[in-house]
Amino acid sequence: MVNHELLGIHHVTAMTNDAVRNYQFITEVLGMRLVKKTVNQDDIHTYHTFFADDVGSPGTDLTFFDFPNVPAGQRGSNSISRIGLRVPDDVALEYYQKRFDEFDVKHEGIQDLFGKKVLPFEEADGQRYQLFSDENNEGVAAGTPWKNGPVPEDKAIYGLGPIEITISYLDKFVENLTGIYNMKLVMEEEDVVVLEVGEGGNGGQVIVRKDGSQSAMQGYGEVHHVSFRVKDHEAIKNWEEKYNEMGLSHSGNVNRFYFEALYSRVGHILIELSTDGPGFMDDEPYDTLGESLALPPFLEPQREYIESQIRPFDTTRSK
Repeated sequence: MVNHELLGIHHVTAMTNDAVRNYQFITEVLGMRLVKKTVNQDDIHTYHTFFADDVGSPGTDLTFFDFPNVPAGQRGSNSISRIGLRVPDDVALEYYQKRFDEFDVKHEGIQDLFGKKVLPFEEADGQRYQLFSDENNEGVAAGTPWKNGPVPEDKAIYGLGPIEITISYLDKFVENLTGIYNMKLVMEEEDVVVLEVGEGGNGGQVIVRKDGSQSAMQGYGEVHHVSFRVKDHEAIKNWEEKYNEMGLSHSGNVNRFYFEALYSRVGHILIELSTDGPGFMDDEPYDTLGESLALPPFLEPQREYIESQIRPFDTTRSK
């Protein structure tokens, strides 16, 4: 059988105007671990930072492009509008609500969403998130909380949650997601649909909302793309063949060193498929993940030049 199964969400990549502030917010307030500090392989003058669980498990990666000279994004339709993050239970949501008050993080309080408890909040640059409680969740397994982080392990963020997309052409977009990616429709209300991949649950869901407003403009504070997990090299090559058979334009298989990637645009939304491995543990020791500038082998010869171009910032924690 040809392997076309998506296993869950792999990562979400957003844009920030300040890598240092973003690093401090994600690690010190949210309590996610920086597992890789590298550069954007398509623009080596800018950072690409990866935050995840304790060991950088696929399905836990929240990543950022640092674009300091790009204007703020403009909210609107036809965009990935909110990033989901998972916490173990409802008590963890209450913990984060108090934490957000202490750190002056803008939030909307704990709410009910499709039978789940959620806590929507924003970063200083306007990036929108929501925490999902796994209290009654089943499906794609979560990761391992950061063992040496500032948030207690039994409360900490340990994976990516449902990704929210707003779109002006809901029916057509959902038809594409179900037809191309075999996403399963698990809930439908007026102007909103919930889809699942893999074993489903919070680690494999996409929320699609109809929004007829003006299209969003990409910039900092907006999401660049979402990636879904596939097993291995063979699986991603199978997807490349499927895209070709369907006449979908795509990037071809791109080796990102930490994983292989395949990009295609579905309507306005850039969707990446990424392999679960090799992962983030091979080129740095566990104890010092994210503390040095990591470069894939093909960029290593340019290290001196790259380090002269990017502004350094200290991510050392192992002292």
